[in-house]
Amino acid sequence: MFRLDTDPALLLETDEQRQLRGVLRDLLGETCGPEEIRKQAGSPRGYDQALWGRLAGEIGVHGLALPEKYGGGGYSFGELAVALEEAGRVLCPVPLLSTVVLAGQALLSSGDRWACERWLPGIASGALTATVGGFLHPADVTAERGPGGWVLRGEADFVPDGEGADLLLVAARAPDGERLFACEPDGATCDRTARRVLDPTRRQALVRFRGAPAEPVGEPGQAAGVVDVVLDAGRVAVAAEHVGGSAHALDAVLDHVSQRTQFGRAIGSFQAVKHRLADLLVEVEGARSASAYASACLAAEAPELPLAASAAAVACTGAHRLATTEYVQLHGGIGFTWEHPAHLYLRRARADEALFGTGDDHRLRLAGLLGLTGRTG
Repeated sequence: MFRLDTDPALLLETDEQRQLRGVLRDLLGETCGPEEIRKQAGSPRGYDQALWGRLAGEIGVHGLALPEKYGGGGYSFGELAVALEEAGRVLCPVPLLSTVVLAGQALLSSGDRWACERWLPGIASGALTATVGGFLHPADVTAERGPGGWVLRGEADFVPDGEGADLLLVAARAPDGERLFACEPDGATCDRTARRVLDPTRRQALVRFRGAPAEPVGEPGQAAGVVDVVLDAGRVAVAAEHVGGSAHALDAVLDHVSQRTQFGRAIGSFQAVKHRLADLLVEVEGARSASAYASACLAAEAPELPLAASAAAVACTGAHRLATTEYVQLHGGIGFTWEHPAHLYLRRARADEALFGTGDDHRLRLAGLLGLTGRTG
């Protein structure tokens, strides 16, 4: 069995990844910020289309982890994790998670070459946005054969970026078992309603299918396995984003406490503040290690992926929660205002726990995977 712990070099950042990080940090630092987030939250598609195009065209972020035969760059998830970490650092308002990670991984995991050839090149080029329905939350969607082919009926709720996605990959009940279907929604057969959510940088929608045309992806009975792989990929991706968000919060707090003075000295020199910052640094570095291991497992398609994904979720969710809490509290009164960006990071931390599970949810999953649950579970 492949074991990543035999080669620590797999967890180190390569020169290419370091260069990619520098380029992305420069670009995102110029184009992302609280004002941009507020502006895009009210736009029809909910993201910066110009930035989306630049990330795809100038850097090739969308295709980093996609095979070259489908228009991708042929790199691994390790490179994509770098991009996700930098995106999480600035709360980048583009649908990387839903399109590149969730939908992209769903198509690849299906093994359906026709579907991959049809839609992955559009994802890689940035011409297509996509998402999944019935993966993160149970959906009531059925598929039936119509005169012109398969059609979908029912609804899927809290679909990430579902309001404006060009392609929906939906887990639906079919006569031959649960299957994965691809739907290019139109207003005549598909209603999409934006949900009011805590985090304005992660839009979600209620999608109702009224005989929407769809194409089957993969084989009958395969959907459950694809969903499991996609969910673990999503957990690894969110863990990388949380590392970036936690690192930003730590840097912002360090900058603030080194400049803010009380009683004639910087508040960062007070022992109580030092202890809190030291604890936060330990949490962030632990999260970084867990995220790197999970990304390496996903890149290598290692059997340890479920364990690594949940371990990363525990470490990174905890670090992100602590980091964003300290971001607000150690900024004092200004940290509690709408004008300061701290609340946006706090919202991201709280809302993400509802996407793939809280830290406690993943501790229970780890106990089950390791055979540590008792008779009562």
